[in-house]
Amino acid sequence: MIQNSYDGSPSLYLVPTPIGNMEDITLRALNILKSVDIILCEDTRESNILLNHYDIHKKMVSCHKFNEKKMEDYIIDKLKNGLNLALISDQGSPIISDPGYIVTKYVVDSGFNVISLPGATAFVPALSNSCLSSDKFLFIGFLDNKKSKKTIELNKLKYFPYTLIFYETPHDLIDTLKIMIDVLGNREISISREISKIHEDVYRGKISNYLEQNNILKGEFVIIVEGYNNNYDFGNMDIVEHVKFYLDDGLSEMEAFKKVAKDRNLSKSIVYSEYQKKK
Repeated sequence: MIQNSYDGSPSLYLVPTPIGNMEDITLRALNILKSVDIILCEDTRESNILLNHYDIHKKMVSCHKFNEKKMEDYIIDKLKNGLNLALISDQGSPIISDPGYIVTKYVVDSGFNVISLPGATAFVPALSNSCLSSDKFLFIGFLDNKKSKKTIELNKLKYFPYTLIFYETPHDLIDTLKIMIDVLGNREISISREISKIHEDVYRGKISNYLEQNNILKGEFVIIVEGYNNNYDFGNMDIVEHVKFYLDDGLSEMEAFKKVAKDRNLSKSIVYSEYQKKK
């Protein structure tokens, strides 16, 4: 059932907070934080810095990835008693590579309002400032920490035609870029660091050029990677991979055989025969 979010009934508000500069918060977000009864925080110590800055003094309760499931009944009990709650993460928008999904879904499934405010999130300014295509993009966030799984994830994205967006930590950045160059090739990238903070900087260029530089590995990183395009050499794929690339894109087998034959300047019968032998 779709509920009216402005009918005055108790609600959970998802409130984005600044990712760096304290001024990157909306007037509406401040008004919500001042008016709710309880503020659910990823880390109360971190949130307290922001709230004190704006002279906001509300009850704060920890709600993070380690206790989110346990918080479900607490939140529903408060909503049933007519209280309004706000959910904030340490920086940025709740749920976007941050906690909040579990309790938000539970609140919705329990029939209460969830109202999400627009606001700060790191990948949007990084994409806008990347000088890479922003017409269509895929936000991935953090890849798996393990090299083997990270490689598998990137292989699945290898032939995705849209701009790819990742988050990465300082200690994993270089290893991730090395895996990217092995799997995706030496693509154009943008790496934004410390967005909206004093030491904000942006790199634009090839992956290999970044790896050759003596870069500062501190802060939070957003990696923007150009998507796959037809200028890449299909010779890097065997015929089965080439056919599966088009199958994954929604083409029928017959259509895929035709496309591969055209790409490789082969007859369709040869492509079909090789595919059947190796698949």
